[in-house]
Parts: sequence; C-alpha cells; structure tokens
Amino acid sequence: MNNKKGFTLIEILLVVVILGILSGMIIPRLVGRAEETRIKVARTDIEAGLSEVLDLYELDNGKYPAALQDLLVRPAGAKNWNGPYVKKKVLPKDPWGNDYIYRFPGQNNQDGYDLLSGGPDGAEGGNDDITNWELKE
Repeated sequence: MNNKKGFTLIEILLVVVILGILSGMIIPRLVGRAEETRIKVARTDIEAGLSEVLDLYELDNGKYPAALQDLLVRPAGAKNWNGPYVKKKVLPKDPWGNDYIYRFPGQNNQDGYDLLSGGPDGAEGGNDDITNWELKE
C-alpha cells in the first residue's frame, strides 16, 4: 500500500503558470497607478498644502515670502510673522523626494508666485513638471 501524499509535478507547474499569468496582468496595472498617485499627491501639495500656507503668510505679512524657508524661520523685516507656518517644522518634499521649486515674484504668475515640482525626473522644464500656473487653467 502506497499512501504518499503530496503534489505531482504537473500540479505544481500548473499553479506556477497560473500565478505567472495573474502577476503578468496585475503588476503592470499597479506600477502605472503608483506614478499616477505621485502626480496627484504633488498636485494636491501645490494646490492645497503649500498654496494655502503661502496665502496665510501673505495675509499676515502683506506679501509672499522671498523663499519657502521663510515659512519656518522669521525673516528679517517680517512684522506680523505668526509662524512657523508648516506644522512639522520641515518643508515638505515632492513625492519623488525633491524640494518644491518656489519663486517670488513669479515668472508665470506675475501677480503672485510660481510653485512647482520637477516631476519624476526632478528637473525643472519638460512635460512632467507639476506647476501652480497650469493647475489654474
């Protein structure tokens, strides 16, 4: 009497093939979604997070800060500075780990400031930048 229990080679190969097919269908979809999510986070940081903090600074001081660092440390000549304006007392990074780029006065928003993420490549310029002037259109 042979009571050996286990899987046959055919059964194991069938399971491996099924797992390969499933991972081939699912993984590419998840990879694309991760990048879409990073882009949405950068847009939200620019539209809501940093823009609201910059507007609050402007409301208190009558003008936008010269640099994002002014949100953390009182700049010389700021009369009504009520900071730090960022809760964690550290400037946020974009979803790719790079600093947000800020300019005041703005080159694209002459009445305000330019705020952008260099996107996945981390460099300003190109089609992957996420900016505050394109979000308003």
